[in-house]
Amino acid sequence: MPTDPIPLAQALIRCRSVTPADDGALDVVQRALEPLGFACTRLVFGPDDYRVDNLFARRGTAGPHFCYAGHTDVVPPGDVTAWTGDPFAGEVRDGVLYGRGACDMKGGIAAFIAGLADYLAERPNHPGSISLLITGDEEARSVDGTAKVLEWMQANGQVPDMALVGEPTSKAALGDTIKIGRRGSLTARIAVQGKQGHSAYPALADNPIHRLVAALGPLLAAPIDNGSEFFPPTTLQVTGFDVGNAASNVIPATARAMLNIRFNDLHTSQALTQRLHAALAAAGCRYEMTAECSGESFLTRPGPFVDALTRAIAASTGVTPGLDTGGGTSDARFIARYCPVAEFGAVGATLHQVNENAPVDELRRLAAAYRAILHEVLG
Repeated sequence: MPTDPIPLAQALIRCRSVTPADDGALDVVQRALEPLGFACTRLVFGPDDYRVDNLFARRGTAGPHFCYAGHTDVVPPGDVTAWTGDPFAGEVRDGVLYGRGACDMKGGIAAFIAGLADYLAERPNHPGSISLLITGDEEARSVDGTAKVLEWMQANGQVPDMALVGEPTSKAALGDTIKIGRRGSLTARIAVQGKQGHSAYPALADNPIHRLVAALGPLLAAPIDNGSEFFPPTTLQVTGFDVGNAASNVIPATARAMLNIRFNDLHTSQALTQRLHAALAAAGCRYEMTAECSGESFLTRPGPFVDALTRAIAASTGVTPGLDTGGGTSDARFIARYCPVAEFGAVGATLHQVNENAPVDELRRLAAAYRAILHEVLG
């Protein structure tokens, strides 16, 4: 009889682990893993007012080393009166598990542990080793979670040979999508300085709005690129524009803009930052700019690891997965610095929504798919 992931998923949902709070969620994971032979290490990072709990667990010491990564923190439930039940009750109604994290991604963690238990029952002396990197800091800062745990793993000889992130990647049907990369994200905040003056005497002023618009025009006029082999085109969006001016007859002294660039593997954040500097300089702007990259683009090219995932998922679900790089960022961007990484999980139809849920049958089939993946990548 296959291990049922639903009781574990319910126990996790009942922990009110709104990021960065843990509320016992990692205790639930640790209690499930230790009887399976995992050595668990708890790692706490961050300042006193924002402490983040993390868990690293490993079974075996030999290679190949396969790592499953996920997060137990969740976003706030929002207006709880809009939910049909308690967001943290973990109720099953009409074959559907409801609760914050059911989809993203406590249900996925429970499914992996259930599939893992079944794999270990069949292969107690399995080749290689298996680890889990479970963080409580994915939905917010993403500073003191996976990134810090990976640093600890490297310092302690625990870097895996391959990793799978259990984010809900499937689009319409379980198994239809594996994410093999993600776009990078660059946010720029620009302040262009001018000279304040009367709008009737523009020769006596220097309008920073005109200069900023002149700089943005060429950046928006044509696509940055046409996409690459596995990525869609890079996009630049103006996400903020402000001059702080309440008077219609005053040319302001400063104009500010905020931009977000989602970029593919044809670019780096450094190169795109220089592109912005060049556009501002060409428009004659006197300006200040800060640029922050939350993650560079990355790609795990099809090869033995991705092929093994594809075979296992197709055999288990009956659906041949497509390879995708869309969506926002995930903790895979940190893991990609250390080893090949891909993402596969449940259908993400309700993540972050009111009445977030996951069909019970889907989570059970996901557990079977994770079991199949372990057989395929380890033997």
